[in-house]
Amino acid sequence: MANIDPKFGKALKEYGAIDFNACYNCGTCTAVCSLSTPEDSFPREMVRLSVLGLESDLTSSLKPWMCYYCGECTTHCPQTANPGELMMSLRRWLTSKYDWTGFSGLLYKSLPLSIIVFIVTAIGVILFAAEESFNLETIIHFGHYFEMIAIGAVFSFILLPNLIRMWYFVILKPKIKVSFSTYLKSFKELIIHMFTQKRSLGCDDNEVRWIEHLILVIGYLSLLFTTVFLDWFSSQNLFIILLGYVESAIIFVITVIFVQSRMNKSKEVSKFSQPSDWFFIIWLLLMGLSAFMVRAFIDLDILESNIWMYLVHLIVLVQWALIIVPFGKWTHFLYRSFAMYFDSLKRNQG
Repeated sequence: MANIDPKFGKALKEYGAIDFNACYNCGTCTAVCSLSTPEDSFPREMVRLSVLGLESDLTSSLKPWMCYYCGECTTHCPQTANPGELMMSLRRWLTSKYDWTGFSGLLYKSLPLSIIVFIVTAIGVILFAAEESFNLETIIHFGHYFEMIAIGAVFSFILLPNLIRMWYFVILKPKIKVSFSTYLKSFKELIIHMFTQKRSLGCDDNEVRWIEHLILVIGYLSLLFTTVFLDWFSSQNLFIILLGYVESAIIFVITVIFVQSRMNKSKEVSKFSQPSDWFFIIWLLLMGLSAFMVRAFIDLDILESNIWMYLVHLIVLVQWALIIVPFGKWTHFLYRSFAMYFDSLKRNQG
């Protein structure tokens, strides 16, 4: 028998949910949602489960990740219950449920704590630089190896265990039987959605947003590869240098567009921004801009006398790697991709 938690709605509001209790189950949101089918009701089912506080049903559901927040449901809701924002809030809540450290939930619910963590990491970088007597060569060497170590450590000790917890909630706990061959056959769904997010094209009038996200993902992954594996800051290869400039410029331009959209609240998805939304796009913008400036300072041979520029970049990098990637909105990209994979497993179980 399902356990109903009448206090769940209050807890969910800490993750950004707005007035979803105003829903009177009219079904308009489902009628207008282009992703809704007879088999998959969006987002009406999630609204009812949230109102009733059926946490077990929510943690086992993939539907919040299947939604790409086009905003049609919220626009047409006669009760202004904001079902689109509820789905976004459920994604934040689910992120906190998957996270074995519990840190994601704390950061989502507390802006002061988030600010404190950002400040502490910045102080840590500055203290490290001071300990090394602000030796530029040593600090850049550290920054390069930090990226490689952070990628491996964050994935191995935080993201991988969290994905296993997600798999447990979605597949194991509901006792869904999936054969090994199905895991292998469905793996292509993970790769396709991770790099293309093609399901978002099912949303009406979402082509431009999809293209922007696709360019951003490719730009981000390419810059990561260029800085970490091609050692952009130390490279003398003209092609690698120019490649890094183009990649960082692309990230900067696309994130500026996203920042303007949130500031202007021109789209439904931008009207109820939470701190985690701002942290993600601002730090991504700073990543592209600071990386571009560091390489420019190197090429102009002025970085040695302006070490502060690299320190700014390193602070942004450390905060991105240790806070936003494992505990912030960046994880939505990862969980959404695996949600498509797990959904394929459920549809092809046996």
